[in-house]
Amino acid sequence: MSVKAVTHLNFRGDARAALTFYRSVFGGDMSVVTYRDTGDVQDPSQADQVSWGQVRAESGLCLMAYDVPSNLPWERGENAFFVSVRGDGAEEITGYWEKLSAGATVHRPLAPSPWAPLYGMLSDRFGVTWVLDVASEYHGPGKP
Repeated sequence: MSVKAVTHLNFRGDARAALTFYRSVFGGDMSVVTYRDTGDVQDPSQADQVSWGQVRAESGLCLMAYDVPSNLPWERGENAFFVSVRGDGAEEITGYWEKLSAGATVHRPLAPSPWAPLYGMLSDRFGVTWVLDVASEYHGPGKP
């Protein structure tokens, strides 16, 4: 099994442009899934914004990003990133989740999601927001 922490940057409408820029800097492949792709469109004006995006360079560098929906608080610099921990197996990720969740605020319980076999989000007792998930290829609406 393997696990890695990935910087997850948060934007308000600029995630695609930021990912495109980072790809121009670091090279590699860029993946983008919109709110429309996931079927999670709460505000039609934000349907084409990034629900999940990633740049993965040949060097091993990986950055993730998304556009914070307008119904959630966001200020540039105050909620600019998550720590994303992605593992190969549910047992490993569940173990980390159980330890991190002591005294935490759970934003999304650890459970299956449309884009991952297991996904959850919490802010730990120190105010750091963590996204934990089991790695998988996204196969949502409009994706093979």
